[in-house]
Amino acid sequence: MSTLPAPVIPTTPAARFRYAVADGWVVARRYLTHWVQEPGRIVAGLVFPGMMVLLFGYVFGSAMQVPGGGNYREFLMPGLFAMTMATGIAVTVTAVVSDTSRGITDRFRSMPMARSAVVTGRSIADMVNSLLDLVVLLLCGLLVGWQWHNGPGSALAAVGLLLLLRFALVWVGIYLGLILPSPEAVTVVLAPVYPLTMIANTFVSPQQMPSWLGTLAEWNPLSATVTATRELFGNAGPAAGGSWVAENAMLMAVVWPAVLIAVFLPLSVRRYRRLSH
Repeated sequence: MSTLPAPVIPTTPAARFRYAVADGWVVARRYLTHWVQEPGRIVAGLVFPGMMVLLFGYVFGSAMQVPGGGNYREFLMPGLFAMTMATGIAVTVTAVVSDTSRGITDRFRSMPMARSAVVTGRSIADMVNSLLDLVVLLLCGLLVGWQWHNGPGSALAAVGLLLLLRFALVWVGIYLGLILPSPEAVTVVLAPVYPLTMIANTFVSPQQMPSWLGTLAEWNPLSATVTATRELFGNAGPAAGGSWVAENAMLMAVVWPAVLIAVFLPLSVRRYRRLSH
């Protein structure tokens, strides 16, 4: 009776890295394949950003004023870009909890694959989905009159900051998904996400809020990314004469995600390794 050959275990750091990357991509392809096989989910995910643009740009936006003047839809779009990146954490948490509760994660752990492949594969798949969402939002923005004014280089830098924020929140979502006991707990944990995206400078300037709420909004990590992308796109409403964190939004748009990654990436990997069989 023939037996399967034993898996080749890499011994050098370079070989282990290549092994981990290859396995991570295989897991990411699995997630992306499942996503493509659900056309209703794809349509819903692409229609939602467009509905947000129409709702906030035309329904609520008709009563909004931008401090210092300017087109409200140009003020709004960077906020919607960042908000979509932030609310994407719900997709990450739900997917991780679902796989864990159904035993899929344990099945992966029993296979001869890199220990980091499941979490890195999840992060790659979520970043691909987020990039597609962002492209749809950018196109919707162009259709309603939004545009960037500082050239393609600055626009690409703004997109990079938005994806950096999403990448950081992916690891927050993976960690939360690994510690939650069941899919039913997801709703409770994610309940504060939408309010937190509102207590920022996404839709109105913190200067228009009560002073205590404006301070919270300025220190919200989301606000730094929104302000930085507004500056890079050349849109209305960049911070001027505000707090230190508002005046240094470009720096904080990198620092906040870097801190989240530094904290939650190792926590996610450690939690995954300690999951019970």
